[in-house]
Amino acid sequence: MALPETSVQLYTLAAEFSADMEGSLDKLAAIGLRNVEAFDFVRRPEQIRAALDASGLASPTGHAPLLSDELWTPDASIPTAGPEVVFEAAATLGMKTVIDPFVAPERWFTLEGVTDIADRLNVLAEKAATFGLEVGYHNHAQEFIADFDGQSAYERFVALTDERVVIELDLYWALVGGQDVAGLVSRLGDRLVAVHVKDGVAPATNPFGPDAGEFGSDSLDQRHAGTGDVPLADALRAASALQYAIIEYDKAPGDVFADIAASYAFLTEGGFAR
Repeated sequence: MALPETSVQLYTLAAEFSADMEGSLDKLAAIGLRNVEAFDFVRRPEQIRAALDASGLASPTGHAPLLSDELWTPDASIPTAGPEVVFEAAATLGMKTVIDPFVAPERWFTLEGVTDIADRLNVLAEKAATFGLEVGYHNHAQEFIADFDGQSAYERFVALTDERVVIELDLYWALVGGQDVAGLVSRLGDRLVAVHVKDGVAPATNPFGPDAGEFGSDSLDQRHAGTGDVPLADALRAASALQYAIIEYDKAPGDVFADIAASYAFLTEGGFAR
């Protein structure tokens, strides 16, 4: 397998990006990055495209809700338009894949809910193709709570989706969900196209469980790639068709650009990505 390309999810530097879009992207380019994963791009695609072009960066993937009408984050929600508007914005950015980053926990707790999510994404894959795009899904930890005949809701979802639906696995959230992360990567096989490279100390309980309290990113203890509990090296080695290794922090531990640079060094100097 050719080494995947490095990228960074722009949610990691949401505040810095909003304050100084071009300056932030220039700093990412100076680190060595050539790709980003766009976040909150639907309301400002032309502005982001111009900033990307000025910094010599591309956004082959991006996050936007396709199965709900708002973009959820641990600290706020951003209203988002319908799929056709999302796809038009993605095409403006030159994106290849639009990835839904979050479907509410309760929709993962029943087989009917999981089947509905998969069916909807299968239909959206057809619609996205008319824009020259693919669709995908990014997990948190709620997808691993329910179990159907010995199969997690997440793996049942993958089995129910068309192979055109891209799978992006957040390695940190898979660990929080109680998974053998490298084993899950291996089972996903060639369906797994992208991963979120994220490390830290896993919380004692799943923050998306039915009895969990209110969750915010300030509660997380996230660390540079390779210095936390997530078996990143084993997981990356277990991938068979990975195209993108995407750095992300829900809560950066220090200076966000230094934190990104540390994870970039883990990926590139460790021979996991280029």
